[in-house]
Amino acid sequence: MINLTFRPVHLWPKVPTPRAKQRDAAFRASYSDTLDLLEYELGRLNARDIIVQAYFTLDQIRNDGWPRSSANPSQPGVIVTCQTPKGPLSFPCDTYRTFDDNLRAIALSLQALRAVDRYGVTQHAEQYKGFTPLPSAETVMSPADAAHFIMVNQNGSGPNAVSMNSILTDARVFAEAYRSAARKVHPDAGGTHDLFVRLQEARGVLEKIHPDAI
Repeated sequence: MINLTFRPVHLWPKVPTPRAKQRDAAFRASYSDTLDLLEYELGRLNARDIIVQAYFTLDQIRNDGWPRSSANPSQPGVIVTCQTPKGPLSFPCDTYRTFDDNLRAIALSLQALRAVDRYGVTQHAEQYKGFTPLPSAETVMSPADAAHFIMVNQNGSGPNAVSMNSILTDARVFAEAYRSAARKVHPDAGGTHDLFVRLQEARGVLEKIHPDAI
């Protein structure tokens, strides 16, 4: 079994794909086959500290770091990050409508990137350079990043959750969504210190837009 840990998405590292533009995948495979392929490709990379970020809530993830069998992520996007001899790598994908398809797309992309080495054109793993992680959120959190973070961490995040745009443009919606997220990610409520710190960073960014909201 692949040695990885699932975590909730803290911050999507690029502009999210709108739901209307997400599509069905042309490839088909079982979830277990996808995990086998991912394990094989990450093994060939000598990857360690493998983390899969997905839109699960903390209570949907078991103590061993794997999602509960009944858990369904509220959004299909997934990010696979790891440490490798080539450096840290991060692979986000929300192109497809399901979590399983986005995870398989990452596994297939790893397979394709490794295939580049067969032809001797690259000598220093140049094909992986575009997948180095972005700088830490402390230095890059934009208003859109902050609104997205609050959106996915509020209670009830899912199809009926408020939108990023509402959080950005409506002070009352921002305040309510922030308080909802705070109730969820506070360490005393089962969240983590890191999540709560990130939430305060998001609040600080959005309070510049909504100075008297909270």
